[in-house]
Amino acid sequence: MSYEKWSAGYWLLRKYVWFVDRIIHRRIIVVGRENIPGDKPVIFAPNHQNALSDPIAVLTNVAHQPVWLARADIFGKSPVIDAILKFLKIMPVYRSRDGLENLEKNDLTFSSSIKVLENNAALALFPEGAHSSKRQILPHKKAVPRIAFMAGEKSEGRLDTHIIPTGIYYSSYWKFNRSLIVNFGEAIKVKEYYKQYAEEPQAAIRSLKDKLYDATLPLIINIRSQKHYDDFENITSVYGRHFLEQNKQDYSYLNLFKSNQLLARKLDELEDKDSDKTASIVDKAREYLSALNKLKTKSRFVDAEQAYFWSFMLKSLLLIVSAPIFIFGFIFNALPFFSADWLARTRIKDSSFRSSVAFVTSLIIFPLFYLLEFAVVASLIPSPWLKLLFIISLPFAGKFAFQWYILLRKTAGTFRLFRLKYFKPERFNQLLNQKEELFNLLDKELV
Repeated sequence: MSYEKWSAGYWLLRKYVWFVDRIIHRRIIVVGRENIPGDKPVIFAPNHQNALSDPIAVLTNVAHQPVWLARADIFGKSPVIDAILKFLKIMPVYRSRDGLENLEKNDLTFSSSIKVLENNAALALFPEGAHSSKRQILPHKKAVPRIAFMAGEKSEGRLDTHIIPTGIYYSSYWKFNRSLIVNFGEAIKVKEYYKQYAEEPQAAIRSLKDKLYDATLPLIINIRSQKHYDDFENITSVYGRHFLEQNKQDYSYLNLFKSNQLLARKLDELEDKDSDKTASIVDKAREYLSALNKLKTKSRFVDAEQAYFWSFMLKSLLLIVSAPIFIFGFIFNALPFFSADWLARTRIKDSSFRSSVAFVTSLIIFPLFYLLEFAVVASLIPSPWLKLLFIISLPFAGKFAFQWYILLRKTAGTFRLFRLKYFKPERFNQLLNQKEELFNLLDKELV
């Protein structure tokens, strides 16, 4: 199989992965597809935070079949693995750490990459060259501009390669039912740098690298702080919606993301300007978060005007009415779900790889479990149409069961706040005061 050729098998697998990806995520928002030309060679250049989840976020949301460049140490394990990687359109890139004697093998990779671009297909690689597991961009390497310029050089300047800066954001790096935003930025036209490259190759590589870095920043949330990274991320999670409202923006998940981009920048700027004031805010945020964690609740539910009793009753009624669907979904999805979850939690130390392991495991074990369960109950289902409906409903019932569980946790949290408000009012008022004091201080400094 040539990397640049369209693959029917890859297309079928991607359709399956696309479906599973929609089950795993609560919401997927894609912005900027119009920036991707359909008749030009393309290089997708996304930020890298979450192992295999990042390529999936790109390839399931574009019309292309991107050819990915990946570190060479995942190759050479066995002929079978190498064949699978080639089927998945993944090519090796050798680094100095892989042995200087292996660097010449990159010639074949670069030659194949150029062929991909010459056929108006798409390459994809991570400009950072590594994943960070944080909402924090790493310095860009030179691989993207080098490949783009090599391809242009070979075509004698005829190749019109477009680099697509891409920002990927997850509400959680590995939890089920997370939210995903994929931002495709305005294309960078490599042709505009050909003249500089002909005169000063290294300067042109640096210019294009810096341009790509700057173009990526508006597409992601980038918390620069090293000292207070975790604190700033926590402040964003508890204060973000209030900050959005203070800036008179209507709530939507995309608007919240954009507002949190601004909030992260302002927190970094505050630390640069006044480290003592930042430390004071961080201390108050830690106290408030500690109180929330003890109550197992979220900041947005802490509200003096909240009708906790009626909210608890309504949620309880919804739980009771929908319990039969939960039971059905739980029975037929619990074993594969908890198996994948257990494997990711207990066997993978790096949290940025957990979603990848859980995803790949789920791709395999869920269909196997569904077929086994269908074989067990098929004789009890009278109609062929009901049998078909049964097996189609299994993944959707499983997701419903998870949503039911989330509602159960919210209901329990509402009850805890109801009990706190009416039976321990002094502690409830203390929590309200902590929230108000923190938010007022943040309003004063950031809004």
